[in-house]
Amino acid sequence: MKKIILIGRVAAGKTTLTQALRGEEIHYFKTQYVNYLDTIIDTPGGYTELRQTSGALALYAYEADVVGLVLSANEPYSIFSPCITSLVNREVIGIVAGIDKPDANVERVSRWLRLAGCKKIFPVSAVTGEGLDDIIAYLEKED
Repeated sequence: MKKIILIGRVAAGKTTLTQALRGEEIHYFKTQYVNYLDTIIDTPGGYTELRQTSGALALYAYEADVVGLVLSANEPYSIFSPCITSLVNREVIGIVAGIDKPDANVERVSRWLRLAGCKKIFPVSAVTGEGLDDIIAYLEKED
């Protein structure tokens, strides 16, 4: 299975997605440091939001086979710049988290992820499980 690093702002759904992909009970906690797990690297949202630490994420990406840019389905704006995927020489996928939220706008958030450079977009809900099998199948697929 490919190793994926999840990158996104605070409360984007990275840790919840990590728990769901691992089949764990979902409980909220704030990720304070980079968590290296078996096939997932979960990063703190603060790293993405602060200029002083955001560059470190490009370096951490080299520890993974795939970079997952995570945006919540109800984001009011995208934190990812256009064509930001060019910063790493890994495949970058987009993940729209929380598609079950009542104010979700999956189409808008997917458009932002495509603008950032993501060619594959995975809409998911860690709560309902929708879309999780698609990400798992993608990560298990041999190149």
